[in-house]
Amino acid sequence: MLTIKNAADIEKMKAAGRLTEDVLKLMAEMAKPGVTTEELDKAAEELIRSRGGSPSCLGYNGYPKTICTSVNEQVVHGIPGKYRLRDGDIVSCDVVAKLDGFHGDATRTLLIGDVPEETRRLVKVTEECFFEGLKFARVGYRISDISAAIQKHAESNGYGVVRDMIGHGIGREMHESPDVPNYVGGRYGRGIRLIPGMTIAIEPMINMGTWQIKLMPDGWTAVTADGKPSAHYENTVAITDGDPIILTLSEDNHA
Repeated sequence: MLTIKNAADIEKMKAAGRLTEDVLKLMAEMAKPGVTTEELDKAAEELIRSRGGSPSCLGYNGYPKTICTSVNEQVVHGIPGKYRLRDGDIVSCDVVAKLDGFHGDATRTLLIGDVPEETRRLVKVTEECFFEGLKFARVGYRISDISAAIQKHAESNGYGVVRDMIGHGIGREMHESPDVPNYVGGRYGRGIRLIPGMTIAIEPMINMGTWQIKLMPDGWTAVTADGKPSAHYENTVAITDGDPIILTLSEDNHA
């Protein structure tokens, strides 16, 4: 169900967004060669709970951890565990924190040590895809306008756009309407029109090779079908009468 937030709701979502961003900052500080993804997860949970929040993903449809840590060819929903990060890895940390009844959702793909230049470029273009989509996160445009901008930027750089995993509305529930795909498939000018008070998670998932993915036996981890790296960049965004507000990214961290 589509929910429209009032000013008070969006202020609460800003607070949840700041908490989510702070967790991601901690992940960026900690994520170094030799650190396990389990250590990242435990630190994330401790910070969320220390601030009066709760980890939204923990227990969601049976998911066993606080955050998702997707390494290299893992696209999304990688489960933290004993894996030790290695020099040259990339790891996408997907954090969702609930505070005062509202969720903040954001992802960053972190570079571990000396990452190959072609992989660094993938991570950079994936972040750029978000900001290309954000240009259309305005009243009067449609969701498909965001999708088309993301797809165009990724494919013009030679990358595959994941089609089976998408962004979403967010608020009191972690997943609300509308769906926010990263791929439009030629269906321009379709879908719901954006109006003030909508809050959405825009999250390009971009692969170095094919767009196709497959699910691992754990039932959660999605990986690229060709084993090539994947990057993920996400923020929670509020639609306003003017410029969109990125609720999970402070002005001083906007590259």
